[in-house]
Amino acid sequence: MKIVSQAEPLMHYRWGAGCDGWNLVDEPAMSVKLERMPPHSAEEWHLHNQAQQFFFILGGEAIFEIEQQRIRVPPRSGIHVPAGNRHRIMNEGDSDLEFLLSSQPSTADDRIMVDKVNTGNEK
Repeated sequence: MKIVSQAEPLMHYRWGAGCDGWNLVDEPAMSVKLERMPPHSAEEWHLHNQAQQFFFILGGEAIFEIEQQRIRVPPRSGIHVPAGNRHRIMNEGDSDLEFLLSSQPSTADDRIMVDKVNTGNEK
């Protein structure tokens, strides 16, 4: 057994435009990550065929786009993204967004980049 933290994760990684991640659990059946997104950053549209995910917002306010919905998630709240749903997370605020991300199973080799979801309002 090993105690993990942001200071002592299994692994630290960078993604997107200045975003950070820390692997806290990294098993094929489940992963848990702590992630930080700077102000005005966004993830790209993607989906996972196998993995469902749960995001728990620690600080800041997250904006999720899941399929054709836009959802605001405040601090100390979470949202479940079932497998197969196109989604992305955005930080439209002026401070860092920090959240825990649990994926079951792990998203290793299960991330498919997709185009923006057609909401029916595009011309």
